Amino acid sequence: SKLTNLGHLEMTWRSRVNFHPLLVRILHKSRLRYYGKPEKKMDMPYQAYFEVADGSGMMSMVLWNSLCPEWYHSMKVGTVLLLAKYAIKTSYPFKTQPTPGDSQMKRFATIEISLNVRDPPTEINIIPEEMVKPEWGLPEVKYRFITRSELDDLPHNHSCDVIGLVTFVGRAERARKREHSEDFWLYRWAHAIDGTSDQPFILELFATSQPDVFERIHPMTYLVCTQMRVIQGLTENYLTTSNESQIFITGWHKGQPYTKDAKVKNFIQWTKSQSEADQIKKTVIGGYYPFPRPPDSFLKY
Repeated sequence: SKLTNLGHLEMTWRSRVNFHPLLVRILHKSRLRYYGKPEKKMDMPYQAYFEVADGSGMMSMVLWNSLCPEWYHSMKVGTVLLLAKYAIKTSYPFKTQPTPGDSQMKRFATIEISLNVRDPPTEINIIPEEMVKPEWGLPEVKYRFITRSELDDLPHNHSCDVIGLVTFVGRAERARKREHSEDFWLYRWAHAIDGTSDQPFILELFATSQPDVFERIHPMTYLVCTQMRVIQGLTENYLTTSNESQIFITGWHKGQPYTKDAKVKNFIQWTKSQSEADQIKKTVIGGYYPFPRPPDSFLKY
């Protein structure tokens, strides 16, 4: 059928009601957001943001309400979608922005694609990767992997991806989202090593919309965390998850786009040179983990 592209949509959207189908690849995926309130009677008050791209650039796409439980888990980073009967809205100005792996990619920030059950009822098709043709010109998913030796030189809030061998994972802890609020964030601390430094990555992992992975992070698993943010602590840098972070452990890596990344391949080569028995002796699980650690003297405070 006749297709349009994101660049053409941005130029013509005000003068149209119906839009031609779109062929896009998902580059980023946010956690699922629940926006229900007791006084509002909505069946499924869910929302999820995706960043999708074609040859012309990248745009936000929003999945609404009952489409979320139906489609959220099938729409992975790297998935190619054919969309028809979607709506176009002016974009929400206060949402978080992931850092694209390709800094040259054009970003269409004024509008977003809205996928709804009705008005109009969106048609979503997932195109299997083996049927995706090079002539469609869809961009590949690109990453910004760093090694542990590079972490200390990175600025506060820098966005990056990491891979490491888990040596410590703490118990799940809760923190209030706001003071006196009844909503909590669930998070756990983890350490992962990649052989480039004596120090591990210190990771503050908030529960994303992947409870099956979050609960199964164990020592000796290969852990990949994408769209992490650098936090400059008093004593050392650590990494925390963002709204677009994805977490993967051993058993979940197959078929993920990052398996082609050079730094991921280097890490796998390093793990082959390690003795599993030696590494197991250094692993720890659970317990109380006070972090950030207080400085060793009052002067440093």
